[in-house]
Amino acid sequence: MAVIKRGRAENGWNLWVLMGFILKKTVVLVGMMGSGKTAVGKALAADLDVPFLDCDHEIEKAANMSVAEIFSRDGEGFFRQKEAQVIDRLLDEKCGILSTGGGAFMRASNRDLISQKGVSVWLDADLGLLWNRVKSKNTRPLLRTPNPFEKLKEMYEARIDIYRIADISVRADVRYSIADMADRVTQALVKHQGILEKTSE
Repeated sequence: MAVIKRGRAENGWNLWVLMGFILKKTVVLVGMMGSGKTAVGKALAADLDVPFLDCDHEIEKAANMSVAEIFSRDGEGFFRQKEAQVIDRLLDEKCGILSTGGGAFMRASNRDLISQKGVSVWLDADLGLLWNRVKSKNTRPLLRTPNPFEKLKEMYEARIDIYRIADISVRADVRYSIADMADRVTQALVKHQGILEKTSE
């Protein structure tokens, strides 16, 4: 694998080159709804020339119904069981980028699986940014409440300490584009030993 791209370094824009690197572990993106896991994950997978998988999409494909429909018909507990099964299966496939649902990392068994078979990357977005991204969408079953902002805030406060134990954290910012965030994740992976390794070539 060879990647040549223009990335954003801490001191501004410069050209940095990754050549002859190979992804050794599946990168599992974790974080709240609206943190950018799917969009950043797709860009990151394209940059690194590896597969992209979305956990919610895989659950929907297996169940032949949407996440919202699964929540409505079977409840959150059933969904979480299926989510855990899908994460376990996807971690056994070819190394790539895996986007998970916001609640997936809350389950200790999922965290153990991710730690054993991959590496977790938390996209750390603050509450204001998350709300700006999700407030106009009606596809989030957990936010179908009379006061969705308060529900989002409650979830954020309950989950943030768990997200902090991820292997890597990358801070999101309203000023960063999807490409910026993918660049920042890539830089973090390079610094973290055993994930992006240089080939013998």
